[in-house]
Amino acid sequence: MPDEQMAGAGAAPVPSGGAPGAPGAPAAPGVPAAAPRPLDPIDRSIMRLLQADGRASIRSVAEQVHVSRANAYARINRLIDDGVIRGFTARVNHERAGQGASAYITLKIVQNSWRTVREQLRELPGAAHIALVSGDFDVLLLVHTPDNRTLRELVLTRLQAIPEVLSTRTLLVFEETDLLDTGPGLPGPNGAPPLTEE
Repeated sequence: MPDEQMAGAGAAPVPSGGAPGAPGAPAAPGVPAAAPRPLDPIDRSIMRLLQADGRASIRSVAEQVHVSRANAYARINRLIDDGVIRGFTARVNHERAGQGASAYITLKIVQNSWRTVREQLRELPGAAHIALVSGDFDVLLLVHTPDNRTLRELVLTRLQAIPEVLSTRTLLVFEETDLLDTGPGLPGPNGAPPLTEE
């Protein structure tokens, strides 16, 4: 692979709900899912590096984790094939992208309606993350919208029109920090030393 080729080039995100048996796809009904392969410190360093820069070249990755290019290439492909790395994407500054209002929205939903609700939430403009959770509410939704007026419309018009949604609560985001942005000399996730720039 040429040095200038990016690690993520040509690697399409693994679709959720893909064909059974495909890498990253759920197992077919009645077939137990394969046990996750343990990751070693080099695998974890590669993942951190690619999370910080999904366009990093194989050579750059190999140099920073102190393995050969062939080893780095094989490890990245294995992480993709095993469904550990689901794809490569851009991290966006939502405010600069014209989405200055962000909020976490909690939802209480009708029992056993999670799959129906999830599909409707995926269609919401600005929906960034959806999670089924335990506790005082059932679903946590992260949204980014251009302004508070649009956010209000999304909650009052779109969310509350979903029959299975019993109630919502909106938590405005005043400021956020991307923990993947580890600057020089700062510890990375879990206290690991930062990967150095090329």
